[in-house]
Amino acid sequence: MQNETGQMINKLPIIGQKPANLEFNVFHQNKITKKKLSDYEGKWLVLFFYPADFTFVCPTELEEMANNYDKFQKLGAEIISVSTDTAFVHKAWHDNSPAIKKINFPMAADPTGALCKEFGVYINSEGLSLRGTFVLNPQSELAFFEVNNNDIGRNVEELIRKLEAAIFVKANAGLVCPASWQPGKPTLKPGVDLIGKI
Repeated sequence: MQNETGQMINKLPIIGQKPANLEFNVFHQNKITKKKLSDYEGKWLVLFFYPADFTFVCPTELEEMANNYDKFQKLGAEIISVSTDTAFVHKAWHDNSPAIKKINFPMAADPTGALCKEFGVYINSEGLSLRGTFVLNPQSELAFFEVNNNDIGRNVEELIRKLEAAIFVKANAGLVCPASWQPGKPTLKPGVDLIGKI
């Protein structure tokens, strides 16, 4: 899609819909293999898009994700980081960076930008991705997402909190989570609880 000046505009996906079942290479456990999004059905899936390997903000985010990987796994979630680098560049970065060596989750390669375009985060003029985080439920439907400008790093604790809320409401139909909800805290039932009352 183009705007009135002829610039390409990305279309963000829609909550509740399934993205296209694209195939991509991943660098994982020192191997390069082919995967599809459907390979992860049955789990919550966190797609963590970032601009490029061998950069500045990106390793701080990916190291934080690596340090919290066990928390995601305990929630029944898999992480896939995604950039427009090739799988061979991911391997080189993994081999040479102490922060990236910590990563045990798959690192997806998207050199054509197909995944980035599918999720609306491709920067056409640069061939890079915005900092987008997309969470799919076990049925591969989009549960929630956020997209940041590339000079703003993300918060993994807040991502985990939102994932916990998404898991809760998926398992408890009719209940909703109020602002800043944490597991074990009160929830709301629309039509029963008054606004502002927890």
